[in-house]
Amino acid sequence: MAVLPDVLRPGLRIVFCGTGAGRRSAEVGAYYAKPGNRFWPTLHAVGLTPRQFDPHDFATVIDHDIGLTDVAKAHVGQDSDLVVTDADIADLAMRIGAVSPRYLAFTSKKAASLFLKRPTGRLSYGLQAATLGATGLIVLPSPSGLATSYWTIEPWREAARLARAG
Repeated sequence: MAVLPDVLRPGLRIVFCGTGAGRRSAEVGAYYAKPGNRFWPTLHAVGLTPRQFDPHDFATVIDHDIGLTDVAKAHVGQDSDLVVTDADIADLAMRIGAVSPRYLAFTSKKAASLFLKRPTGRLSYGLQAATLGATGLIVLPSPSGLATSYWTIEPWREAARLARAG
């Protein structure tokens, strides 16, 4: 059973994909809900949303052609604690393939690494050469407060530019 519901439908510009729900997100039932997470302020800062959304308003991002999902829908915890199976990866590919957004943006190298089956050290931020059908794949720095040493907004700006242009 999914910890958080997918926010998906055909025709989305971009779907943001985390590894799995963090403990705080699972507790309150909202994506990117831990205080200090930069996800919601960043969506607004890069121009993807007209205002900064509260995590509890997550379902309304679909009104802006933005979707949300996770690699591991039934798992809770920090990226380093999550166990992700091949079935989780296949399920994500099926869910994204069914709605075919322009871009699937992984909100951490860990999430992208699991899906692409490449070590995080061999992944660069930004648009990837690999695709999922017609869906472009983007790797973003984690907005988590636990990943501040890796944070830069520039790849997020590029993802927003791609999402608006396509």
